[in-house]
Amino acid sequence: LYYGYTDDDVKTSKEDSDYMLSYLNLYKNNNKKVLSIDYCFTLSKIDDSYNLNYENGFISFAAEKRELDIIQTYPLKPFNENENDISSLNEAQNFLYLINPQNYSTKEEFLNDLKRTNYDLIVIDAFFNDEILSKNDIDSIKIKNNGKKRLIIAYMSIGEAENYRYYWNEKWNSDKPDFLEKENPDWEGNYKVKYWLK
Repeated sequence: LYYGYTDDDVKTSKEDSDYMLSYLNLYKNNNKKVLSIDYCFTLSKIDDSYNLNYENGFISFAAEKRELDIIQTYPLKPFNENENDISSLNEAQNFLYLINPQNYSTKEEFLNDLKRTNYDLIVIDAFFNDEILSKNDIDSIKIKNNGKKRLIIAYMSIGEAENYRYYWNEKWNSDKPDFLEKENPDWEGNYKVKYWLK
């Protein structure tokens, strides 16, 4: 929204920000919680991202890496950290977006790192190394480090198929089914899906 639309750590043009804001404000004005993400690693830009989103009434995450594979080291605590139980999205005041656990050698290490955070909401991939996370796995991270409840959203893309996922059939590399489009030129190994087809 504010950084990283064209390149990481680069301020998004006012024209692009205003265009996105016109839609985000529709949601906000209809009492919907807006989650926003920026891609920036300069500390002053991270601070600016959080402050601008907060001023607009959005909860945001300033990602140092587009790969979304780390728990941020800055700020030391989640922006707008609180000691509240979170039982609905409207109560959340901050979130962590970590959908690529590639830096973790085991699922236990990954889950334990998440347990040690105080984010109100965590958005993670539904899988760890091609193994779907179980209900017990998800339940184990629903408590913040401070002992209060948080929400977990397990993400799985239906708009693109990825050739490194458990469901990928090797024959699709040479003979694509009708529901797969061409490879996304911006994301190697990702293919648009005609998800409305049977």
